Amino acid sequence: VQLQASGGGLVQTGGSLRLSCVVSGLSISDTAMGWFRQAPGKEREFVAYIKRNRVSTSYGASVRGRFTISKDNAENTVYLQMNSLRPEDTATYHCAAKIGYLRYEFPDGYNYWGQGTQVTVSS
Repeated sequence: VQLQASGGGLVQTGGSLRLSCVVSGLSISDTAMGWFRQAPGKEREFVAYIKRNRVSTSYGASVRGRFTISKDNAENTVYLQMNSLRPEDTATYHCAAKIGYLRYEFPDGYNYWGQGTQVTVSS
């Protein structure tokens, strides 16, 4: 199983980015997908998840109302649309795939991880 995240970059405060995560070796129609982020010296932080049914989603408090998670089962790809970006959103963003039904908001609840894509928001 491989997860390949892309779409990160340097953006000014208030700007937008769209992250993509292409999954191979696993059908995302059978899994929940999540995004987490980690800044230097900080713990990995929950950003968003989307369940198998593509309807149930949840967001971390710091991104709620600004970020949107979605997935395209036909493309086996999950997306994270990030709007109104702030300097505190600067981090490496990781996508993850989850087989089970517990701990959606915790890194240890996920079975497979991508390598991450860097997002830097300048002030």
